[in-house]
Amino acid sequence: MDASSQFKDSLPTTPESLLAVLDALAIDYVTHHHPPLRTVEDAKAHRGDMPGVHIKNLYLRDRKKRNFLIVAQEDRVIDLKTLDQKIGCDRLSFGSADRLFEMLGVRPGAVSPLTVINDSDHKVSLFLDSALQTDDRIYAHPLVNDMTIGITGSGLQQFLAHTGHQLRWLDF
Repeated sequence: MDASSQFKDSLPTTPESLLAVLDALAIDYVTHHHPPLRTVEDAKAHRGDMPGVHIKNLYLRDRKKRNFLIVAQEDRVIDLKTLDQKIGCDRLSFGSADRLFEMLGVRPGAVSPLTVINDSDHKVSLFLDSALQTDDRIYAHPLVNDMTIGITGSGLQQFLAHTGHQLRWLDF
């Protein structure tokens, strides 16, 4: 299965349910619909006029099988060989598609900080690029990769507080 809205009913949380949570929290966001996007390059090609911060997301695991979600500004260079030292873990590698679905309830191509809505047991440690400490719009997929929402930095922090996830900032 791909990560588009066509398969949203197979997800633990639908995009509509996620947006209902944002609405209930009175978090302002804008929604954009587009073809399914799997990479930063895909996103850049279909972006149009969406001023703000665009992100990339890495779902990683270490040798102790701890799970991490790294959210960074899209053009940030991330060295996996030194990232483990920055976040205090063992050597990192990319998590499998199956583990991603188990932990964050999405498929590859739809990862975003919003996926922690599916991590009620807080098994995934969340790290955000310090560049995301902004009130510009931050663009993220709402659990599927054919939609993008723009949410302010403070709105994203409010959502993360709602999920109970500890927010850790990274300087790259």
